[in-house]
Amino acid sequence: MNLIVDIGNSLIKVALVEGSEVIEMQRFASLGELSKAALWSEYKTIDKAIVASTSVDTRSVAELLRSRGIKTLEMTQSTPVPIENGYHTPETLGVDRLAAAVGAVSVVGRDCLIVDFGSAITIDLVEDGVFCGGNISPGVAMRFRALHDYTKRLPECMPTDKILEVGATTQDAIEQGVMQGVTHEIEGYISHFYAKNVKISIIFTGGDAKYFVKRIKNAIFAKYDLVICGLNRILEYNAKFEEENI
Repeated sequence: MNLIVDIGNSLIKVALVEGSEVIEMQRFASLGELSKAALWSEYKTIDKAIVASTSVDTRSVAELLRSRGIKTLEMTQSTPVPIENGYHTPETLGVDRLAAAVGAVSVVGRDCLIVDFGSAITIDLVEDGVFCGGNISPGVAMRFRALHDYTKRLPECMPTDKILEVGATTQDAIEQGVMQGVTHEIEGYISHFYAKNVKISIIFTGGDAKYFVKRIKNAIFAKYDLVICGLNRILEYNAKFEEENI
């Protein structure tokens, strides 16, 4: 049993993984909530853990797990991974993006375009098992918040499943402007990369992915726990590497 801790910009996700299957997932709003969790004490068979973060230092969480007797790997930009990293500044690459790429390769193969609908939207390309890089743009919530914060009268709106060509009210206009704007943005990326590589697979992940799976009609694989999947693969890869070099 592996314990996976993914500390993001807004939530801390903690998953128990057996083999390649996520058997339990919990979300916490803060490190304080996490420290009080009974998750690992309920499962005596946890063998090892990995902690990754895009927002805070991982040491306090790693020490917490180690104090409970769990062998813990802290994911950094220099942690060995089972794909080649072609990013020109690997020290600046978010570990969540690299983990998602590892997860995508394990799920759909060596040629994939990963769209992560999180606090930011990241579009990352893997070709022939090499992480090539990607682009970052504001996430859905960030776009809604920006329209509200940088204008005097526009309300702050939320993501919607409603699909309209044009909004006939201000709320609809904002909602459709953001949701359709993201849709056309991602469709543009998909068309561009399909034209260059017909073998490429498209995989969606992240909290807001559910809104766009039905908006975008291309053949898409959605895996909402892709970063967890990738972190688990990295943990197993490093455990095997360590065994082979003892």
